[in-house]
Amino acid sequence: MEPKKAKFSSWLRNSITARMLVVGFLLLVLLIPLEFVKSLITERAFRQQEVVQEINDKWGNEVIFSGPILKVPYKTYKEEKVYIQKTKSFEIKTEEILNHAYIFPEQLHINSNAHIAEEPLKRGIYESVVFTADLNITGNFPEIDLSERDIKPEDILWDKISALIKTSNLKGIRNTLVLELGEESLSMNPKYSQNYMNRIESDITTTYTQEQNASTPFQLTLKVNGSETLKFIPIGKETKVNMQSKWHSPSFDGNYLPEEREVTNTGFTASWTVLQINRQFQQQFFNELPNLMEFAFGAKLIVPVDEYQKSERTAKYGLLVIGLTLLVFLLIQLVSKIYIHPFQYIMIGLALVMFYTLLISISEHSSFLKAYGVSALSVLALITLYSRAILKGFRFPLLVAASLASLYGFIYVIIQLENYALLVGSIGLFVILTIVMFASRKIDWNNG
Repeated sequence: MEPKKAKFSSWLRNSITARMLVVGFLLLVLLIPLEFVKSLITERAFRQQEVVQEINDKWGNEVIFSGPILKVPYKTYKEEKVYIQKTKSFEIKTEEILNHAYIFPEQLHINSNAHIAEEPLKRGIYESVVFTADLNITGNFPEIDLSERDIKPEDILWDKISALIKTSNLKGIRNTLVLELGEESLSMNPKYSQNYMNRIESDITTTYTQEQNASTPFQLTLKVNGSETLKFIPIGKETKVNMQSKWHSPSFDGNYLPEEREVTNTGFTASWTVLQINRQFQQQFFNELPNLMEFAFGAKLIVPVDEYQKSERTAKYGLLVIGLTLLVFLLIQLVSKIYIHPFQYIMIGLALVMFYTLLISISEHSSFLKAYGVSALSVLALITLYSRAILKGFRFPLLVAASLASLYGFIYVIIQLENYALLVGSIGLFVILTIVMFASRKIDWNNG
């Protein structure tokens, strides 16, 4: 038994195949702590989303605005034949039914200025970018004409006409809403609504009468707190929106893209023009308003890539970093004939995994660049000093340090790129493969 055991031990120490199998197995084992680190990053990112959502709920969530809209009540009549027992005959009874028509503006112009808070709102280590939007809304309503439904002017309840606006963020409104409609100033008040957005409504007393039915201009100023998104629904026959902000990373979102835009490091401006022919709904609705959210457009004021997203993208290259580093040690072992124990491979692999734990923990309190630099230098120094004790001398430890530094630098460059990440990554992997092939060309692989 002893000679067989000694023979197996000798094969394990000296065979290239055996050493490659051992390193491959250890690499698979190291994937377990790496997956734990990825789960930790996901958990912390989810916690951040929860806290940011709580902050936004108190300040004001996304802002989606629709209005103003005329709400016109009218009467329709339903005739019903009723049998009268007393007279033994049928009589025609007419039932009066109250309905509502919703009339959209002909012209709707919105000038929006979204002021980003100078200091993000914070809770603990988490923060949220919020804004206050100043909206100046002007336009005009058309003459009220419900003839497409054969509704006569005398069946319209002119003294019950009201105006309404709809918004997804009622509690974010920071000013008293007064709608200037013709010569009237109408104070607007919230109305209970189970629909897709909250409703604010105001009764109109004198602007519209059967005798004074004409195109009527309106103006409304709205100041609202919000977060992440500012959008508008194009209910005007011609809707024009101008938006400006000092936020440097907008994402233009929704059913329509801006006709003109300019994005700089100090902010952005954008303008939209949406005509009735560009959308799939009419200018009048009867009985109820449909959900028109799918037609909303505007901008998301986003953080391009937060620290957790960068850390998650970095961790995806963990297998590459660990695998290539262990391969470097394996090639050094094969070239130099220095024996590296499997335990030492495990220690090197765990040090590489610790890089991601350091990265996520430091980035929560500092910038990603500083966190990446501190984590990379710490792991680089640890592995270099450890390899100095294993490999003796300075030549091989310096080779390990240079290889690991190049690898971390390469990963950082890929993380910063978005459009060219795949291209640069592919070229980098090709270069790495070339170096490995060149370095291993003199190894006697037949000595298995």
